[in-house]
Amino acid sequence: MNKKIQTNAVDDTSFHWRRIVLKVGSALIAPDNNGCSSRYLLGIAEFIIKCRMRGVQVVLVSSGSVAAGAHAFNTEKERSIAVKKAMAAKGQMDMMASWDRLFDFPIAQLLLTQGDLQDHDRYHSIRETAFELLNNDILPVVNENDAVTSDEMKVGDNDNLSAMIAAAVDADCLIICSDVNGLYTDNPNTNPHAELLKQVEHIDSKIFDMAGGPDSSVGTGGMRTKLEAAEKATSNGIMTYIVNGLHTSSFNKLFEGKNPGTEFLPSKKPLDNRKHWITHTSKAKGEVIVRNDVADKITDDNVDFDHNDIVNVVGNFATGDTILVRTEKGTKLAKAASQHSSCVLNLVLKERIDESAIENSDDENTIIEENSLAILEKK
Repeated sequence: MNKKIQTNAVDDTSFHWRRIVLKVGSALIAPDNNGCSSRYLLGIAEFIIKCRMRGVQVVLVSSGSVAAGAHAFNTEKERSIAVKKAMAAKGQMDMMASWDRLFDFPIAQLLLTQGDLQDHDRYHSIRETAFELLNNDILPVVNENDAVTSDEMKVGDNDNLSAMIAAAVDADCLIICSDVNGLYTDNPNTNPHAELLKQVEHIDSKIFDMAGGPDSSVGTGGMRTKLEAAEKATSNGIMTYIVNGLHTSSFNKLFEGKNPGTEFLPSKKPLDNRKHWITHTSKAKGEVIVRNDVADKITDDNVDFDHNDIVNVVGNFATGDTILVRTEKGTKLAKAASQHSSCVLNLVLKERIDESAIENSDDENTIIEENSLAILEKK
């Protein structure tokens, strides 16, 4: 795979996005699970080039480092974690080289961990780096850093990673490429009457029930993780598609403004970037347990509860850390940035200091930072 793709000028079409994130799965990178292959990458690369020629910025999220590096290891037995990490280290180099050979413009590698995304400062650093690359016409190629990431610090799949990246770079479209046509009402391999859903307005439990098990034997993701990614992206106002990347026609249809797979409509009330990060990316450092009736008082626009509603504080967290707010019954109400540390809230709860000891000149009773409350579940 050493031929760079060149395209002629493209016609004006209804393709109207400003910035897209394109996620490519392991089944397309290394379809035989034995090294990179150009079999499907050529069509994907041509689509990226056409987008750029139309002035559309593209961020590529590319899975497949483990599958791409497997050919270099002589092991038939069950692969240990160490072997998989070594495969990822080798495969990442091969995968980047494969992409680089397809383009006549520069590409750049961004290897991330869940910790990078969950830390507010590093998250903004990722944003700034991505924007700088895009503004200089460099294609960012993103992947999870599987060679060094421990299980507890892994995002776990690049479907969800792609949704987090789409939010981070303010994309208006997320395209998830897989080896299936989209979301079906049932498993099309076992049910001949299963129908492809062309459009989904809202992702609920019924939609998730259609996901079934994994749809690919190569990667770590399945249809469920793709739905999780679509849910994350659409809640941020990002149009999302699940398409079959095995067929070049999928990309031709996308470029013509047509839907080649399943289209997930963006939320009519999208979260702003901060609330989206708090909801879908940031890890809660602790919990604030509130009275059950708080569920009736909490809304998107109103944080109508204070320290008098607290019945317990769980975990250790600092001012500004993300916390989970839930009721005594266990109902998860919201995630938010805490106005105070767990130490201060515990002191207030135990009445060891008076209310004025809470340093908040605007509202001494407030426990949530302004404009940070992200509703999870309404009563």
